[in-house]
Amino acid sequence: MATEAYPERVRHRRRPAEYITPVLGLALVGLVCAWLLVNVVQAPDQFFRVFLIGLTNGALYALVALGYTLVYGILELINFAHGDVFMLGAMMAAVLIDEFGLTETSSVGSVLPAILVSLAVAMLGCGLINVTVERIAYKPLRNAPRLAPLITAIGMSFILQNVAIVWQGTETVSVDKTLPDGKVFAIGDVVYTWDRLFVVIVTVPVLLLLMWLVQYTRQGKAMRATAQDKDAAAMMGIDVNRTISFTFLIAGGLAGAAGVIFAFYYTTVRFDNGFTLGLIAFTAAVLGGIGNLPGAVLGAVLIGLLQAFNEGLSWHAPGPAWTTSIVFGILILILVFRPQGLLGEQTPEGG
Repeated sequence: MATEAYPERVRHRRRPAEYITPVLGLALVGLVCAWLLVNVVQAPDQFFRVFLIGLTNGALYALVALGYTLVYGILELINFAHGDVFMLGAMMAAVLIDEFGLTETSSVGSVLPAILVSLAVAMLGCGLINVTVERIAYKPLRNAPRLAPLITAIGMSFILQNVAIVWQGTETVSVDKTLPDGKVFAIGDVVYTWDRLFVVIVTVPVLLLLMWLVQYTRQGKAMRATAQDKDAAAMMGIDVNRTISFTFLIAGGLAGAAGVIFAFYYTTVRFDNGFTLGLIAFTAAVLGGIGNLPGAVLGAVLIGLLQAFNEGLSWHAPGPAWTTSIVFGILILILVFRPQGLLGEQTPEGG
């Protein structure tokens, strides 16, 4: 009995690197926490001001990250064109803001209908664009090697960027600031403004609606079944093709909502905004555990906070020039040391 059990113990013996990795991770987290604590002590008002900015940015990233994680969860495909769908949604919103003739002096009664119309148009338009991309570019490659749809996704990203260039040109599309920047509440000298609250007001209901859709509706159950096993779902009577198209529709709608927020909040849109923000949102999805909806939200908030802390804190912060390097450094570290992400479950394929 002892000789039979011994090989089993040897087979499951952990390698030294498996002990070192958690220690290094905890050490890195400890250093970041210590740095943040010093900033809280040195300049508490500045820290909490930057903290609120990070939460606002993280909410925006969450909408885009959820699109990545929805598609990956059902097809195991990284849809690199997703960020460009978001960019087209932002351009749709910018055009509508101009059509409505909104300015800084516009009343709430005129801004609110413009926001609702922009959300409806951008979410529907981006959803249809996403479904079209899936039908044309991804559906014929479902049984192809994984590299083929990945390269196709990158190609679709460039195609959508060129669509934006033909539509609006290479220059930045600017719109008048229409969201009020008055005080909602204040904690000491830290003021939370209405334009930041707008991001939260739009994002939170959309996220809650998505969670309800996936967890409690018939179509959501079909999405989860298809993500688990397409063949078994088809045998149970689920229309797999329609479910996949519906998933792309929802993911595109989330990108469209994020585009509207971006246009109203930042007031500028450029054809390559989707590529940059899309990669940040993809990093957030990987950080939280791609394929995991709560993980995507958690990863997006953490990335938003880290970006804000790096750009806004004054005590030994690397500065804005390092933001991109830090974000993609996080991506590399996650892929190397914990590829399943913070909330993702380790699979046999993942080691």
